[in-house]
Amino acid sequence: MATTPTAKPAPVHEHGHEAHGRELLHHFESAQQQKETATLGMWVFLVTEIMLFGGIFMAYIVYRWAFPDVWAEAAHHLNTPLGAVNTVVLLVSSLTVALAVNAAEEGDRRRLLTMLGITLLLGATFLVIKGYEYGEKFAHCAGAANPVAWVTGGARLEEKECLVPGRSFIFPEAHGAEGGKGAAATHGAEAGHGQPQAGPGSPYQLFYFLYFVATGLHAVHMVIGLTIVSVLTFISWRGVITPTYFTPIEVGGLYWHLIDIIWVFLFPLFYLVH
Repeated sequence: MATTPTAKPAPVHEHGHEAHGRELLHHFESAQQQKETATLGMWVFLVTEIMLFGGIFMAYIVYRWAFPDVWAEAAHHLNTPLGAVNTVVLLVSSLTVALAVNAAEEGDRRRLLTMLGITLLLGATFLVIKGYEYGEKFAHCAGAANPVAWVTGGARLEEKECLVPGRSFIFPEAHGAEGGKGAAATHGAEAGHGQPQAGPGSPYQLFYFLYFVATGLHAVHMVIGLTIVSVLTFISWRGVITPTYFTPIEVGGLYWHLIDIIWVFLFPLFYLVH
């Protein structure tokens, strides 16, 4: 009597938590494979982020070439000292993130939490300073000298200015003795690219439109970065991060470094272009 051969059972991988830490997900063969996969995924994501900001940088380059004098003049009305302070803040935060990765690798939980905490503080400082800069622009549109005067009804701005893109946009030189339009037209004639006007619909407004889009998008990424670091701090405090499993710290650090690098490009392009 013929017997029906029975199919051999498929090999079963030993993925129980007894053979390794609970951090290894079941669909990975080893912790190294899981780490490499996570790192590759983050790099792919970072490439998409670079493409996103690359479009903004390309628009900047095109209009910077078209209106070089207008660009240089408009940059004078940004708060360069605060922008410089924010650059230092982010560079220091990159250092603290690198030190956090090192602390995680060495299993120094206390130093890890300290570095992550300092990173959170620096990131929040950046957003507060950026918020003050934005507040200055909106306060000027309301006629106040600064955000504090805007809230308290204090000092008024001597010359009308509204550098927030929109129908109320006013570039300050439009209110000079001969009017900013003449000055702007001179810039345009020198550049050989038409007659830019210092008022609504002018290339000045285009500069500030790109400024708010680029720095606003960067600020959104900073908020996301702070959320990620907060989660990393929490799981580090819970003891999830160990010397054999610190991939989340490394991957989160990559995202934070990208935010810093983008700002390193934004600062000279908008603040130091003059």
